[in-house]
Amino acid sequence: MTESVTVPSMHLDPMGTDHHGEAARMRELGPVVRVILPGDVSVFAVTTHDLVASLVTNPLVSKDWRNWNKIQSGEVGDEWPLIGMIKVTNMVTSDAETHTRLRRPVTRTFTRGRVEDLRPRLEAIVSSLLDSLPSHASDDGVVDLRPHFAYPVPMQMICELFAVPVDWRPRLRELVDSIFRTNATPEEVVAVQKERHETLQRLVELRRAERGDDLTSALIELSEQGEEALTQEELIDTIWLFLTAGHETTLSLIVNGVRALLTHPDQLALARKDSLWSDVVEETLRWDAPIGNFPARYPLQDIEIAGVSIPKGEAILAPFSGVGRDPAHHGAEADSFDITRKPEKHLAFGGGPHVCLGAHLARLEANVALPALFERYPDLRLAVPVAELPPVPSFFSNSAAALPVRLG
Repeated sequence: MTESVTVPSMHLDPMGTDHHGEAARMRELGPVVRVILPGDVSVFAVTTHDLVASLVTNPLVSKDWRNWNKIQSGEVGDEWPLIGMIKVTNMVTSDAETHTRLRRPVTRTFTRGRVEDLRPRLEAIVSSLLDSLPSHASDDGVVDLRPHFAYPVPMQMICELFAVPVDWRPRLRELVDSIFRTNATPEEVVAVQKERHETLQRLVELRRAERGDDLTSALIELSEQGEEALTQEELIDTIWLFLTAGHETTLSLIVNGVRALLTHPDQLALARKDSLWSDVVEETLRWDAPIGNFPARYPLQDIEIAGVSIPKGEAILAPFSGVGRDPAHHGAEADSFDITRKPEKHLAFGGGPHVCLGAHLARLEANVALPALFERYPDLRLAVPVAELPPVPSFFSNSAAALPVRLG
């Protein structure tokens, strides 16, 4: 192991005011830095595309929060503002055989074919939401696309997939939003964790009593079978994973895609002229990925990354949105939004054995929603300067908390 070196440190902004500027400053400090999280909790972060790509495939690095030394020591407890993103029991926070056991039932039920079969329903949802946009305009003709379009597209899809009752969905939205916030109080954190667990337990009980052609019922059925058996906690947290990631990523992808196109009219013209919407989606994922800094990985033994010794049990963040603009991987023009760019692998959906299972659904939703929006409202424009768009108060989510537009 290389002799210990001084590792530069910086605070991450819990309000998420400048994800890309923050990521650039991290890269300037070095390939490995320490970042300070709320509560003065210090963790490591790797800052380049290649190091993140290596990290997510390293078998010596665990995803299981039980291996984090700060949880083991009690320094990080259940009232910590970020605990809802860390302390869950599903495939995202598991390793090896446990990861395979938890992931296998989902891969058997959440197939590409099943997702593609959703296209007609998705197109109907998008069309209905576009019809209703004028009714949401304020007196000065401004519509916020985030709550009235970007949010309900994926939320309605994922809730229908998992048979979440319609009257539960507004509160579910609030619970999901609170998990991604990094400025919550300890009291809010504890209350949300309790309520989300109780809500999903009720959902499982409801679907156990009334099975249907939905993913909750399918997971329950598989969880009752021998080698696929999931504990109640694993089942609840697996459903929670899909309800959160299944709408938060696409919500931010749609917001970021619209924002990028409205501030790059030349790229919007290209997309319309040559129907390059899949290129728009991939370039948005690279240039402005929905997930900012994603927790966390924990070395199972002392390891070395870029000459820096990282002890066993430390936490390592992966700045997925930040490395999308790493010039060492994406070239000198990495900061430019260019849908004709030569494709380079991005990490917006992670990588390795934990690569996002919902990536194909997110891509489908964005590829349907974006062209439909600009076809229905060809004169769409931002209602405020882009610099005035408020960020989501989070260093997990990278997006705007509002997207006011004029429909034209």
